[in-house]
Amino acid sequence: MSDLAALALAVHARLFAFYGQPTCRNPLPAVDELVSTILSQNTNDTNRDRAFAALRARFPTWEAVRDARLDSVIEAIRPAGLANQKGPRIQQVLRKITAERGALDLSFLSDLPLEEARAWLMKFKGVGPKTAAIVLLFSLGRPAFPVDTHIYRVTWRIGLRPERMSVEEAHAHLERLFPSETYYAAHLNIIRLGREICAARQPHCPVCPLRDICFYGRNVVK
Repeated sequence: MSDLAALALAVHARLFAFYGQPTCRNPLPAVDELVSTILSQNTNDTNRDRAFAALRARFPTWEAVRDARLDSVIEAIRPAGLANQKGPRIQQVLRKITAERGALDLSFLSDLPLEEARAWLMKFKGVGPKTAAIVLLFSLGRPAFPVDTHIYRVTWRIGLRPERMSVEEAHAHLERLFPSETYYAAHLNIIRLGREICAARQPHCPVCPLRDICFYGRNVVK
């Protein structure tokens, strides 16, 4: 095991002991998760959930969203922000899935090799590594490690990735470091650490369970 892989395992173990097994909302069907994750881009969870609930209240099925007037979809998802971009993006993805598969069902991705399933999702405009990984991990139970802004920041501070590594590169890098069976808990617990302790502007290093194994905590914070 490399030093970085050992550090990743130690990070997971420390956070698991500190926070316990994380709990997330009930898994969504893959199409639901895909739309929800598109809505989440450049906004917070509260606004994402408001927009998703409004969309589902207005349209009874994803087929109805796909075939609706664009302005109706945009109006429904306005709480998520950037509705003029996200509305067309959601409809285009739903239409392309239908064109390729004949129905709005992504369960077939469970049976594809992981990288093939990831590539299938990422061919759609607006679906990058994070969105694909979220759908794979949370809806389909596949071993993918989504990297959001908190994970990107925290893993650099800890010393798990180079400072200049891009977000896109960080997905594959962190998937190599963490054991696949830790992805779910490590992903959610690192996000929680980033929100509650390792904040972007003022990290609270004295109370961090990782301080003695964290590059930033040991070398930057005095």
